Amino acid sequence: MAVRTTVRAAVVPAVGAPLEVTGIELPEPGPGQVRVGLAAAGVCHSDLSLSNGTMRVPVPAVLGHEGAGTVLSVGEGVTHVAPGDRVVLNWAPSCGACHACSLGEVWLCANALAGAANVHARRADDGTDLHPGLNVAAFAEETVVDAGCVLPCPDGIPLTDAALLGCAVLTGYGAVHHSAKVREGETVAVFGVGGVGLATLQAARIAGASKIVAVDVSPEKEELARAAGATDYLLASDTTAREIRALTGKQGVDVAVECVGRAATIRTAWESTRRGGRTTVVGIGGKDQQVTFNALEIFHWGRTLSGCVYGNADPARDLPVLAEHVRAGRLDLGSLVTERIALDGIPAAFENMLAGKGGRALVVFQ
Repeated sequence: MAVRTTVRAAVVPAVGAPLEVTGIELPEPGPGQVRVGLAAAGVCHSDLSLSNGTMRVPVPAVLGHEGAGTVLSVGEGVTHVAPGDRVVLNWAPSCGACHACSLGEVWLCANALAGAANVHARRADDGTDLHPGLNVAAFAEETVVDAGCVLPCPDGIPLTDAALLGCAVLTGYGAVHHSAKVREGETVAVFGVGGVGLATLQAARIAGASKIVAVDVSPEKEELARAAGATDYLLASDTTAREIRALTGKQGVDVAVECVGRAATIRTAWESTRRGGRTTVVGIGGKDQQVTFNALEIFHWGRTLSGCVYGNADPARDLPVLAEHVRAGRLDLGSLVTERIALDGIPAAFENMLAGKGGRALVVFQ
């Protein structure tokens, strides 16, 4: 029988049920698997969406998809990492064989979440089988993942910072550089100043945007936004689009990035762009969030509205690029974090997200 180890983890027992921090039993890695001791894991809005059913995955599950740590052991056939290596978790590994992968669009891989259906571990108290929420189950002291879910951590970046590379930073950077393709001198508006929004602001600054307008419901986030690169800060209201046009010579911004996932915010972001402008939607909304347009305005404004999955990023390609920005001082990972917590603090972090408070909460493992 395979040796199993008990570790603490945050488990969602059912859709809509409160998160439970409990002991889970992890097996040793099998062929093609890697066991990782977590150093840190970011608390992302997608984790909240998984727990409340906005995004569907098999439950009960161990949540957490943004993390970094150290390889503890590897299964047969794993050669790209070894025990002792520092790694970043990749929650959406591409299969390399589906239609999207054949087009080079690995962020749309049809099989990226296939691992979420697997049994990842079991509860220590009653033996209940547990699934890995988004493949990697990072809300745990240790995790066992498929080999494709780990990438070498770039040199010179602390693991507690590197955890953010796995989702927030790849998404925000990719939204600006891959999806919206912001050019030097263009104007940008970012809606939602959470972890992804803060990364998006930094990415817009790195791209050389001439004006960067941050929009959020909370006045307390202005300092965070300006530190990340915002030149202007607006409190979200019914007049936000008009205010953005006033800041841009009555034209509107070249690019708007929506990081909230609400129909009203998506519509406002679209209205905030100039004629011919581009809106990229990063936020994940529910099926009930309906965005409407009339045919004449679509023709007249000539704007582009596009979805953005995982920043349209290829983690293997983009992690070294991000690391170079970090080492050069252009990208500040630590500034995205507004709270460092233990596993038990995740439910409160969810509440803060619902209330629109703070940037990224980071679970730090001792």
